[in-house]
Formats: sequence, C-alpha cells, structure tokens
Amino acid sequence: MSNFLDVKLVSADGERAARVSIERLIIAGWTGRDRAAVERHIVELEELGVKRPSSTPVYYRVAATRVTTEPVIQVSGSASSGEVEFVLAQWDGELWVGVGSDHTDRQAEAYDVTVSKQMCEKPISPIFWRFRDVEAHWDEIAMRSFIDENGDRVAYQSGKVSGMIAPRDLIAGFNAEGLPEGVVMFCGTFAAIGGIRPSSRFEGELDDARMGRRISFAYSVEELPVVS
Repeated sequence: MSNFLDVKLVSADGERAARVSIERLIIAGWTGRDRAAVERHIVELEELGVKRPSSTPVYYRVAATRVTTEPVIQVSGSASSGEVEFVLAQWDGELWVGVGSDHTDRQAEAYDVTVSKQMCEKPISPIFWRFRDVEAHWDEIAMRSFIDENGDRVAYQSGKVSGMIAPRDLIAGFNAEGLPEGVVMFCGTFAAIGGIRPSSRFEGELDDARMGRRISFAYSVEELPVVS
C-alpha cells in the first residue's frame, strides 16, 4: 500500500516541492559503528524488558502508511516514546536524507519489537537533502533530539551521525543493489540522555555546520485512554 506525502527536496541545484510515494518502510536497528555504544543501547532496552537482537544490524518491516509529516500523533496509553534517526529515501532515482522519529510503544517492545514499531506513527521532517551533496562530509553532521519535561525543553539525544553505520553500507546490508525506488529507511539512534522516557512533545534535527543549514521537525503526542 502506497503512502503519498508532500515534501521539499533540497539539492545543490535548488529546491523543489514534491509529492513522493512511500512504497516500503524499513526500520534499521542496532546500527552503531561503535559496538560498545550499541551494547549500551541494548542494555538500556534490556532494562525495559526488551530481548537482545539475534544479530546486528537488523531490518524491521513496518507499514509504509505509518510515515507522517503531521504535527500530532495519537498513541495508546503513556508507554511510548520517540527517538531521533536520520532517514534515507530513494525517490526519482536519487538518494535523499532527512530526519525522523522511530516512535515506539515500549511496553509492546518488551515482548515483540516488530509489533511495537508497527503500533506508532513515524514522524519525519518535511525537508530532505540530496545525499550526494553531503556524502563527502557526512560524518561531520550532528543529530539531536529534545523533549518537553515539566514545561522545559530538555536535551534528550545528541551525537554525530558518524556514530551510525555509514548510509551506503547500511543500505548494502539490506539490498546489495541499493535502496529500491520508493523505500524509506530509518537508520538507527543514540542512547537517551537520562534514560528512555515518554514526553508530550518531541523534536529532532540534523545539523550540517559545513553547509550552514539544519533540518528540524517536531510533533506532539496525544495519549488515548486504554480501556480494559
């Protein structure tokens, strides 16, 4: 099932509005280059009852219709939280990069990771950069997230994308011939500062200091009551 979204595609040649088709959504997990950092994130999730992955990285399949640019998502109960990830997409024969949140139900994650990821929308930025324009200095790009905590904007995650497996290597692990047209891939995250926890608002960004530009996005979380 296709999912159509309106985005802005930015390249060295200029920028243009585009209506893009998302045919498949892949959530790549355990993608850190630093195996010690990967282990810390695995332990962080083990504390929430999440089983260790059988191998790393892994490529989870989630419904394409979960991807959204809407400013509000609805979730069941209070057990879900976001995590910032750079997002790769293949559109019009070109590889693009943006940023998004793999919002996940943590209670469900304790018994089935794939189910937990399927339960929540996956917000993304409405702007994507052409990847080949940033590839030469890719490891310099920073990625951060922020949450609302007691009315304050609090740093939640921070690091360089060099902490993750390089994009083309990650793609090769999924498909040796490259990312197929219409496929969107979330590419991994950092450990949370102060531990994983829910928030009513989540913000994420990619910061390219070399080119003096930034992609950011934000969304609010509306909790729906759980009736037993």
